[in-house]
Amino acid sequence: MLVKLALRNVFRHKVRTAMTVGAIVFGVCGLILSGGFVKDIFFQLGEAIVHSQTGHIQVFRDGFLEKGTRQPERYLIDHPEELAKRMESQPGVREVSARLNFAGLLNNGRRDLAIIGEGVEPAKEARLGTSLRLIDGRQLTDEDAFGMLVGEGVAHSLGLKKGDSVTLVMNTPDGALNTLDFSVVGVFQSFSKDFDARAVRIPLAAARELMATQGANLLVANLHRTEETDASLEAIEHALPAGLSARGWRQLSDFYDKAVQLYDRQFGVLKFIILVMVLLSVANTVNMSTFERMAEFGTMQALGNSQRDVFRLIIVENLLLGLMGSTLGAVIGAVLASLISAIGIPMPPPPNANIGYTATIRLDLVTVANAALIGLTASALAAIFPARRVSRTQVVDALRQRT
Repeated sequence: MLVKLALRNVFRHKVRTAMTVGAIVFGVCGLILSGGFVKDIFFQLGEAIVHSQTGHIQVFRDGFLEKGTRQPERYLIDHPEELAKRMESQPGVREVSARLNFAGLLNNGRRDLAIIGEGVEPAKEARLGTSLRLIDGRQLTDEDAFGMLVGEGVAHSLGLKKGDSVTLVMNTPDGALNTLDFSVVGVFQSFSKDFDARAVRIPLAAARELMATQGANLLVANLHRTEETDASLEAIEHALPAGLSARGWRQLSDFYDKAVQLYDRQFGVLKFIILVMVLLSVANTVNMSTFERMAEFGTMQALGNSQRDVFRLIIVENLLLGLMGSTLGAVIGAVLASLISAIGIPMPPPPNANIGYTATIRLDLVTVANAALIGLTASALAAIFPARRVSRTQVVDALRQRT
């Protein structure tokens, strides 16, 4: 009976009900669209980092992260192929590629540029580096014995393009000077502008020839799904011999974690603002409604209904409004998210990045459910104070009111 009476009261004032429901729908839709947008930023940012630089998981010698960039030759993994096969047997791992880091000078015949380089397995890196954008030329292949990919900043500094010849000069681990001539096969953009300003990639065999070693600094695991990173990382760590460490891509990218913290705080503020907006809007409507119906509530109490019955009736009415608004808002928000995602949102490159992207609204059950729950909660909270005020009004005073 209470729900039936509440439903009749809700639909008795159609315009006011529509305004209240509209405010809830607007708030829920806003939360769904903004939450899905932020989730897509996190997803695309993470995928760009994984598939242009870090891979999903990296294995290296202890101390490499702290000192390896300055002295990579001191942190070599012996027999990396054997360890790579062991890693590939772990759950979730698609394949593992080796990288050999080095530093040196790149000469175009006119001037030198200090660079950081990676010797890579071309075919495996091409499958991993799906977010690496080529702005000139092509990817390295296994047939490119002395081919080189250069970052956009390196190409700009030395005036390089596809087909140009360059000389790479570097020191071997025992201090000897070594040089090799390479042909530029492509110019790339990665996620990081700083990386592109100094980075080159050559075949792993050529890097080993330059450094006179058969080792590798990194073993990079490419997983079937990014969501499996934590589970695969734990399995790989248990399979590693002493002296080696493994890190997931989030641990390797300080920028990603800081970006996530920033957006989480901004979205938290947005959720609070929308909650307050819905709360005030619904509270205003409830106040008007309860004031106009004061005589009605007085009559209910005069006929034997308790103050608690009046309080419960007002709360149930607003819960029904909140339920209708939240459900309708979730449906409309999901439809709008699909339409916006089909069109796409062109986004500029993030700070310190080269590559822009097309954003979408990434929906999941948690985002939609949280938005609907906030709308429902705001409706219930907005009704508490007016319901308490009305239920505590003396019957005589309530009956004096006229609509």
